[in-house]
Amino acid sequence: MSEEAGEIQTTKPLKRVNEENEASGKNGHDAKRHKSDVEKTDDEKKQPKRKVALLMAYSGKGYFGMQRNVGSSQFRTIEDELVTALIKSSCIPENHGDDMKKMSFQRCARTDKGVSAAGQVVSLKLWLIDDIMQNINAHLPPQMRVLGLKRVTGGFNSKNSCDARTYSYMLPTVAFAPKDFDTQNSSAFRLEEETLQRSNRLFARYKGTHNFHNFTSQKSPRDPSARRYITEMSCSEPFVRGGTEFAVITVRGQSFMMHQIRKMIGLVIAVLKGYAGEDVLERSWGEEKVDVPKAPGLGLVLEKVHFDRYNKRFGGDGLHQCLEWTQEEGAIMAFKEEHIYPSIVETECQEGSMVSWMATLPIHDFEATATITQDKEDRKQDDEDGGNGSD
Repeated sequence: MSEEAGEIQTTKPLKRVNEENEASGKNGHDAKRHKSDVEKTDDEKKQPKRKVALLMAYSGKGYFGMQRNVGSSQFRTIEDELVTALIKSSCIPENHGDDMKKMSFQRCARTDKGVSAAGQVVSLKLWLIDDIMQNINAHLPPQMRVLGLKRVTGGFNSKNSCDARTYSYMLPTVAFAPKDFDTQNSSAFRLEEETLQRSNRLFARYKGTHNFHNFTSQKSPRDPSARRYITEMSCSEPFVRGGTEFAVITVRGQSFMMHQIRKMIGLVIAVLKGYAGEDVLERSWGEEKVDVPKAPGLGLVLEKVHFDRYNKRFGGDGLHQCLEWTQEEGAIMAFKEEHIYPSIVETECQEGSMVSWMATLPIHDFEATATITQDKEDRKQDDEDGGNGSD
């Protein structure tokens, strides 16, 4: 056989192979295109996802805080319930539940274990289905509701766009009683006007910018992030529920660290009851480590989040809605009266969390610098409380 014939014979099979490869390549592209079309079919039936802000209210009792911890099903959180409801109501694809970044999810405040909210705001991208709030709420437990929905800009982030947060703390007024008061009869206590005025003078001293490194854990006194700005803090006139007198403390600030509000309240209570002098407030803002007691989490409620800068820039542009919830105020109050306040009152009357906590105040040493052992104990308690970053 000649070399020419050999070349012809070898060329023909190569040509045939190339033709087969081209055919298979073409079919491969068709297969990929077909697969892509199948994958997009369900999504294309839906309208494009839009960025929205959801107004949420919930009772935090029985939940391990707001933030979702994927893979920790035994520690149920508020976001676990919300994501499940969003999937079941066809507002988001099922795979978004495993990776919340896919829907650009962000919460305004990471409320801790047992903490409730009347005005939490989360931002995310979802499908704007018909009767969307009704459909989402149909898959939420009764103690959790979406009360409002507004379209926002594509770059809106509920955490970063928030200028300030307002919290309330509902507590039995026996917390302000003298330390020698018989707590066995705590429901009989009634707060005197003089004590209320003194408490408000003490709370007012928190206004302004201070170093709150002693009011959280694992913060050094020279950490810039420990400096927080408080614009208002006061205690309301007392009222009676279930035979027990309660009062509500309100505090507004730019942002709060984990357990900061509860420690701010705990320290003032310690002063009012006579366990510490008023000078402890000034010392607690200094560089030394001060032993600051942490009040129970039961009565803490995220009341409102504020978006003043966003509203000023986008609220009046004719394209976007102002993030104010005046039309939802009636629904917010109704939810608090039905789910939040009764839960706080009932739990406090049955379990006496405030009275139990008050019994621990004598073990705190408010004069000496807190020890490393105490700091470790605080961290251990933070872990048990399921703290996740902020009040």
